[in-house]
Amino acid sequence: MEYNVRVVDRIFDILEQLSASAAPLGLTEIANGTGMSKSTVHRLISAMCSRQYVEKLPDGTYSIGYKLIETVSLHINSLELMTEAKPFLSDIKRDLDLTSHLGILDGCDVVYLEKMDVYPGTRLYTQVGYRSPAYCSSMGKCLLSCLSGDELDDVLYLCKFKKYTQNTITDIRELKHSLRDIRAQGWAIDNEEYQTGHRCVGAPIFDYRGSAVAAISASGSVAEISDKRLDMIINEVKHAAENLSRRLGYVG
Repeated sequence: MEYNVRVVDRIFDILEQLSASAAPLGLTEIANGTGMSKSTVHRLISAMCSRQYVEKLPDGTYSIGYKLIETVSLHINSLELMTEAKPFLSDIKRDLDLTSHLGILDGCDVVYLEKMDVYPGTRLYTQVGYRSPAYCSSMGKCLLSCLSGDELDDVLYLCKFKKYTQNTITDIRELKHSLRDIRAQGWAIDNEEYQTGHRCVGAPIFDYRGSAVAAISASGSVAEISDKRLDMIINEVKHAAENLSRRLGYVG
């Protein structure tokens, strides 16, 4: 156990050394800066290069690799998304008197990143960190609808289509037809597809690259999201998603 911790510490020492340097470093420089032997540095840095967390340059020196930059960027983007989303989630909750959510697609599930509840003291089935099947979630269907044909096929291949209610779509062809409509209209509804008596309206959020990175939604009971209120709720959620997308640099 102690050995494993020591190895991890040494890996972090190397990463910190490379990050603090204005130029790529050679093995000798890294060894001198970290107090390790050159053989130890070479062994650890070779493993890091194989995972692209460190890059070996043609002249034999080393720098931070794209994988580390990509990983950190994803975290920063996630923090930016959540920070930018909170005012819009708050507006949906206040204006519609409905629970608002922010979610992302992870495989064939939606993961809830943020939630603003009308009744904070209650514990409904959607909590931060909760996962639900994308094919019967308004946010999930929004994000599925933005995938390419091959990407969608890959995701749906992993899905275990369970019929949660009589409204759950479990036929892939029917689902794909529904997703085409969702993509065209820019919003989706979970009409008692995951939980009887519950409705949810969602819309996708795009970043500066035009990629659908998340979705935002308003949810409540069938009485709260009645047919009479549906158009108004759709417009509010779409408007929030469009404005949040613009905050993330999307031009569409």
